[in-house]
Amino acid sequence: MARVKIKKKSVFIDMTAMSDVTVLLLTFFMLTSTFVKKEPVKVNTPASVSEIKIPESNLLQILIDPRGKVFMSLDKQPDMVVVMEKMEQQYGVTLTPEEVKKFSLLPTFGVPMNGMKTFLNLSSGQQDAVLKNEGIPCDSTDNQFKAWVSNARAVNKQLRIAIKADAETPYAVIKNVMTSLQDLRENRYNLITSLKTVAADE
Repeated sequence: MARVKIKKKSVFIDMTAMSDVTVLLLTFFMLTSTFVKKEPVKVNTPASVSEIKIPESNLLQILIDPRGKVFMSLDKQPDMVVVMEKMEQQYGVTLTPEEVKKFSLLPTFGVPMNGMKTFLNLSSGQQDAVLKNEGIPCDSTDNQFKAWVSNARAVNKQLRIAIKADAETPYAVIKNVMTSLQDLRENRYNLITSLKTVAADE
């Protein structure tokens, strides 16, 4: 007698719940993540075991590359506008409102004030190329770095300072930056480092 063939039914899996969860997770990560600012140079920070979190707002970050070039960034665009206005008055540089707006949108800045106008009129790609070879003057003859920090602090009293330097940056450059901060009585600042991995005892 012939076997009775059982008709196979196709399996249907409802993916609606899975897609809902995926969208919710994506939305969560988009709303809670913080975007990393574009930096003009690559910096490999020294390792440290400290886990003190850098504040996300009211932050003035000082970036120092291996060649000793100094760059800065502020996290609030209104502060950037007012600080630039103060720097214009101090160094006798005149920028148009459009150029000041362009400056306020920069993630990181680091050119001498006498070249700021030319720099702001360049395209984004050209600005990146120029920044790599420039830097804020921080020497005894022309310490514009000190002026930037002083004006930034005058604009925002709640400002926290963080220094991010490459592990290969000469000590003399770091010392010069710290001396400039001490001259302004800025004795509290954070050093940005990468987390040091400690080998487990066997």
